[in-house]
Amino acid sequence: MIIGTRGSNLALTQTRHVAKLLEEKGFVTGEKIIKTDGDRFTDRPLYQVSSGVGAFVRELDEIMVSDGIEIAVHSMKDLPTERPPQLITAAVIKRDSPFDVLLTKDGKTIDEMPPGSVIGTSSLRRKAQLLRYRGDLVIKDLRGNIDTRLRKLDEGQYDGIILAEAGLERMGWDHIVRTRLPIDDFCPSPNQGTVAVVALAGTPAVEAVSLLNDKNSEIETAIERLVVRDLEGGCTTPIGAFAKFDANGKTIFVRAEVLSVDGSRSIRISEHILADNWQEKAAELGKQLAASGGKDLAEEAIEYIRVQKEAKNAGKE
Repeated sequence: MIIGTRGSNLALTQTRHVAKLLEEKGFVTGEKIIKTDGDRFTDRPLYQVSSGVGAFVRELDEIMVSDGIEIAVHSMKDLPTERPPQLITAAVIKRDSPFDVLLTKDGKTIDEMPPGSVIGTSSLRRKAQLLRYRGDLVIKDLRGNIDTRLRKLDEGQYDGIILAEAGLERMGWDHIVRTRLPIDDFCPSPNQGTVAVVALAGTPAVEAVSLLNDKNSEIETAIERLVVRDLEGGCTTPIGAFAKFDANGKTIFVRAEVLSVDGSRSIRISEHILADNWQEKAAELGKQLAASGGKDLAEEAIEYIRVQKEAKNAGKE
């Protein structure tokens, strides 16, 4: 079975982990590397690339359908809600850390950073949350793979950078000093820390990949998508969502929020819901989040992204 993947070190690491899991179950795999717009245009924030929705996914989808590639491995947070009918999310791999982390050269925490410190991130969500928490920080765009981002920090281009902890864990970089940002103030991107495996419908890959599915992670990520669905904001707007089974296994903690681009306004929901009717309750919470002003903030962000993209394109003419 051929697995399509991006060529970054992190994407290859994730793909080879899935390949290893499949091989342990007796399946033979190979890989095909595909370069996407999100990889090619690293001179601009991701929200200015293409439509800003699924920049790392769309081309892989098209090639899977046209060339018959049976499997693709994605960071689940990059998967758009609307998917081609020929493709099935056949497995959600057991979730890694969902947290954002701050990396600094001297190990300072977010509270210890001096006013005016330059923090690198190109995520609108992280920017908004940073500005809400520490309005005296300077936020500067940061693109590139993990290696590039770490190099820029080491060169002193930034005083600190924000990354997803899961990426560092998957690369085996446990030695890198970092501090977790609390979910209370830095609610992560929906599905952050989770790998999804997509399979081509009607192929043996669907059944093979389904053997890797982690049920709790599948439910948690589905809840995160449900609670932000009515915002219609895509994966590049300042939206966070997090769900996790409580220790009793009968209830699930759910938090979601949407922020203005400058972090000055935000709408949040936070609740423990029963696992027995998680779909119904998550959908209700999502409607509540949208109706209480979340949809308006998401629409503001979408307009901001449109204007920024037009300005970027005009500058090239």
